[in-house]
Amino acid sequence: MSSFKRILLCYDGTREGQHALKDGAALAQDLNAEVHLLSVLNNTAWMQGADITSAVPVDFINESAKALLNEGLQKLAARGIRATGHLAIGEPLDEIPFFANDLKVDLVVVGHRRSHGLARWWGGRHDGLLLDRVTCSVLVTMGAAAGAPAAVAGTGETERSAEHS
Repeated sequence: MSSFKRILLCYDGTREGQHALKDGAALAQDLNAEVHLLSVLNNTAWMQGADITSAVPVDFINESAKALLNEGLQKLAARGIRATGHLAIGEPLDEIPFFANDLKVDLVVVGHRRSHGLARWWGGRHDGLLLDRVTCSVLVTMGAAAGAPAAVAGTGETERSAEHS
């Protein structure tokens, strides 16, 4: 496996995001890597329905997004990891590649929700695939309960992770 010195962990607070955070944190500790945490507040629902947008105060949305980022940073700090936090509002398939390329990371770690298929990260209705839009490897964590191997895209390697404590 290549050496990953700068890792971008993507965290959205979901169970899958928590697994990505946990697995990415463990890897970052093992590799003594620089860690960046990205929380993306997806605004797709707001763009589709203006009534929803106008009904939710902007301050509430901003505070919720900041709270989510702080939650992730606190979880990393509890493991002894100092991370730089980044907050974005937009489409994850746009924001993740932007931050990955801008920060020049070696690895992006994302969680995978099995019911949505890998199309969430590899394609979809947008004009580019996540893998085509980054210049680094991508680790897709499946979570301990999924029983499937985690794949490191771009390295040709897979690993079956042990149950996390």
